[in-house]
Amino acid sequence: MPTSRPTRLRPRAADTALLPHHGPTPALAEVHRAIVSCDRCPRLRTYCQQIAVTRRAAFRDETYWGRPVPGFGDPGARLLIIGLAPAAHGANRTGRVFTGDGAGGSGDFLMTAMHASGFSSQPISRHPGDGLQLRDAFIAAAVRCAPPDNKPTPAEFERCEPHLLAEWNALPRVRVVLCLGTLAWASAWKLLGVRGYAIPRPRPPFAHGAVVRVDDSVTVLGAYHPSRQNTHTGRLTASMLADVFGTARQLLRNA
Repeated sequence: MPTSRPTRLRPRAADTALLPHHGPTPALAEVHRAIVSCDRCPRLRTYCQQIAVTRRAAFRDETYWGRPVPGFGDPGARLLIIGLAPAAHGANRTGRVFTGDGAGGSGDFLMTAMHASGFSSQPISRHPGDGLQLRDAFIAAAVRCAPPDNKPTPAEFERCEPHLLAEWNALPRVRVVLCLGTLAWASAWKLLGVRGYAIPRPRPPFAHGAVVRVDDSVTVLGAYHPSRQNTHTGRLTASMLADVFGTARQLLRNA
């Protein structure tokens, strides 16, 4: 894979639309502009742009987003959900995380669980204009570009950390952080340390359903990532994910 700096794609109106369905706060708008224009990882930028050009046959008539993907949701969210990275033909196509991977994909699986607990207005996530709204929740990712084989390198995680940190800092009401998978779990704990929280030593291990109270202001939850690999094998069931969101809802009621 070439490692030279990729040529920037021509700006589009969507680049400044910033994608969240709620009107972004000035702080979030600034963060999202920085994310969309980021080119810190040449390997990822090259890959995303190549996918945007070649496209999948089912989407050959669509214009792919092909850029780093900001988070989306409620600027007043108390629940922050952290995923891994955009899917090559999902968020890299649509420009919205957990969106566009089809019926039965990770987006619908996640939104079904969120909808059951009142965090989402509908149980599907197909495209940015589908009417989906998040309530008291915001979804972000540890890495903002689709990686080859869904495997960002450690250096790519590190270069992308400032985006997640900036987005988190722009969400002042967050009280519960839900990490989808071990890599999101690791990112969350690292950034909690950066934000000045006292981190338990040793760091709590990831587990589905894990609940770790950091202090009176923040609790961290763990859940398996709703990837097809997990949902199609039964490692993660709909009821398992719904239970985690039920826990998040109960924690927020008691906050």
